[in-house]
Amino acid sequence: MARTTVANQLAAIRKQRELLDKKEQALKSKSHDKVLAQIVNMAKEAGLTAADITKALSSGKPVKTAKAPKAAKKGGLAGKKVAPKYRNPANSEQTWTGRGVSPTWVQALKAAGTLDTALIAPAAFAA
Repeated sequence: MARTTVANQLAAIRKQRELLDKKEQALKSKSHDKVLAQIVNMAKEAGLTAADITKALSSGKPVKTAKAPKAAKKGGLAGKKVAPKYRNPANSEQTWTGRGVSPTWVQALKAAGTLDTALIAPAAFAA
């Protein structure tokens, strides 16, 4: 008699589990339908096709759209040669225009406060 009671209880629990599983599937389906409708609306607004979405899903990465090339922001003197402004007193072959990263010899002169001694004198204009 005890055995049939346990078997009956197990059968009742299995039925409850089946009912709960069905309810869970119904709720998931309803939720999925809402999400899918949102995705479809977003895709339509963005002008995406089913092929675009399929390609993105198969690659695992979002498909990048082509962007317009950015206009280069350059100053008026960008890319033009500039005469050197400083010359290394210890080695006259080393010069610096005063632009970009300063060489170590310039950094040393700056630290000593004597960078002005390395200035190259402007050429005298012929009349």
